[in-house]
Amino acid sequence: MTNAFQYVNENGGIDSEAAYPYVGQDQTCRYNASGMAAQCKGYKEIPVGNERALAVALYKVGPVSVGIDAQQSSFQFYKHGLLLLLISLCAGAAAMFESTLDAHWELWKKTHGKSYKKDVEDAHRRKLWENNLKMITVHNLEASMGLHTYELGMNHMGDLTEEEILQSFATLKPPTGIQRAPSPFAGASGSGIPDTVDWREKGYVTSVKMQGACGACWAFSVAGALEGQLAKTTGKLVDLSPQNLVDCSGKYGNEGCNGGYIDRAFQYVIDNHGIDSDASYPYTGHDDQCHYNPATRAANCSSYQCLPEGDENALKQSLATIGPISVGIDARRPTFILYRSGVYNDPSCTQNVNHAVLAVGYGTLNGQDYWLIKNSWGTSFGDQGYIRMARNQNDQCGIALDACYPVM
Repeated sequence: MTNAFQYVNENGGIDSEAAYPYVGQDQTCRYNASGMAAQCKGYKEIPVGNERALAVALYKVGPVSVGIDAQQSSFQFYKHGLLLLLISLCAGAAAMFESTLDAHWELWKKTHGKSYKKDVEDAHRRKLWENNLKMITVHNLEASMGLHTYELGMNHMGDLTEEEILQSFATLKPPTGIQRAPSPFAGASGSGIPDTVDWREKGYVTSVKMQGACGACWAFSVAGALEGQLAKTTGKLVDLSPQNLVDCSGKYGNEGCNGGYIDRAFQYVIDNHGIDSDASYPYTGHDDQCHYNPATRAANCSSYQCLPEGDENALKQSLATIGPISVGIDARRPTFILYRSGVYNDPSCTQNVNHAVLAVGYGTLNGQDYWLIKNSWGTSFGDQGYIRMARNQNDQCGIALDACYPVM
């Protein structure tokens, strides 16, 4: 095989099958440069017997030429199974990766502190990253032509699969048998509330947090709603402890980094007579033994209310009059994960809620009604950690299905 690659290299190319068809027997050479279809600038050989190198080559480069022992009858009558191969690889073959992005890939990994133990893993992540980059480019081109109301951007989650997002970042458990009190806004027109609300401007919202690979979105959402009511009640904005909820509310059905419930987290705070501050009970990003200390309690909660299921008007009026609200959404779409700016409107977003966030306001941007949402995926996500999600679009992403707030 190496001699064949060397011939193509020195010959300056190889004809297409159409120009030089296979006949199954030796003939006088009649190569014609005008029928040339491909060239090969060289070749590389994979170390003999090195399966790891083989796997990396297959993943990074694509189809390869191989040599095998085919004398055994078991091979000749083969139907399925695995083979060990010896490989020679043409370096001029079409690569799976865009070589022009090599430096960008390395810079992206450095920017977000990414490192992979094995070359195979690096290749796998590179492929995911490149696919997302292509999606971002196409989407933003379409957005520039008015086909979308939002733009995408590469962030620290660009090398993850949807399954990994659901496993480690979007782990809200939908409520079961939740008690929903009659809404005080039922039947109200909403004419007396403002067109725009942003509780950040009132000092009710703490800085954007990073939950990491711990599925504690529910704890950050609940802590955020409590922080808003604490600021509204006392005038003091204090970071409360999601870790306190992760470690200590297990008996309520919450599972720490493996997910939890908004309503049951509020119930824990009620029964526990408080929640610690983040300063006294800092976030670690993993499950630990409960070490709540009443002496460092920073907030309490006497009850909680959950809004009528799917009622966007009730959510709007609650946001306007009460403060930040804990809500659940469907966050599994790649367009959500890589959102950068504008009003996120994706009709394919389902009402299967899987991620807890904090609604901190609403408004209208370029004629598009939106909910202002604080996420817990760090400031590299979205617009400095926030996303504007479509409002009045038939409860898109299920944002009004699991909306609750605490009462102090």
